[in-house]
Amino acid sequence: MKKTFMKFVLPLALLFTLTACGTNNQAAPKEDTGKNLLEQIRAEGTIRVGTEGTYAPFTFHDKDGKLTGFDVDLMTEVAKRIGVKPQFVETQWDGMFAGLDSKRFDVVANEVGIRPDRQQKYDFSEPYIVSKAVVLVAKDNNTIHSFADLKGKKAAQSLTSNYADIARKNGAEIVGTEGFNQAIDLILSKRADATVNDSLSYLDLKKQKPDVPVKVVAEQSDGSKSGFLFRKGNKELVDAVNKALEDMKKDGTYLKISEKWFGTDVSK
Repeated sequence: MKKTFMKFVLPLALLFTLTACGTNNQAAPKEDTGKNLLEQIRAEGTIRVGTEGTYAPFTFHDKDGKLTGFDVDLMTEVAKRIGVKPQFVETQWDGMFAGLDSKRFDVVANEVGIRPDRQQKYDFSEPYIVSKAVVLVAKDNNTIHSFADLKGKKAAQSLTSNYADIARKNGAEIVGTEGFNQAIDLILSKRADATVNDSLSYLDLKKQKPDVPVKVVAEQSDGSKSGFLFRKGNKELVDAVNKALEDMKKDGTYLKISEKWFGTDVSK
């Protein structure tokens, strides 16, 4: 009897705990109720947010295991302003778009680059961050000095990221990773020569681990813009999120969150 009780009660308790913490990695696809998505979200009181949880400083777990980061803070404030609570659904980057397509979440908050090919299939919020791509190598690497030097080298990348595309265009052989931290690990273990990645992630890495033997050898001259990602056909939700972002910039909340994570305004 005890075994039977524990068999059913423990999973329910775990599910309750995950939901109470605002994180649920087992979200089921949302059903069509006939309402627009914003109405449905407000009726349920929850917006489901796809995010990696492994991409510091944007979305990651702190030393106590709590999901945190710039994108997490920003989306939490946006959710508050549209009158609901966020429920973060952690997903590997390479499954992020499929998760959005299958309605496992309503929006993606993961520093998603705004690109023309993505805009053909998805809608984006107004840009909320501008960053530059950099080439990172081990401190003792003296063979790579530019993006062009990636030709024939192994670059550790999330397969469907903007940065993987940049590495491919420069002739690199792609070594698949699950995120920034794994890319750095592959460089340090000499299983990859470099990674093309976000300048802000590198600054956060040096802040957390000042002695990590990794260096920047090249930086793009132009910044790339990122936004929250939505399925097409949900204008009401996109407009509500944009309104929240606009209000946050006007009242200083955006700047406060930006300075918390980066020490500066990263919207420009």
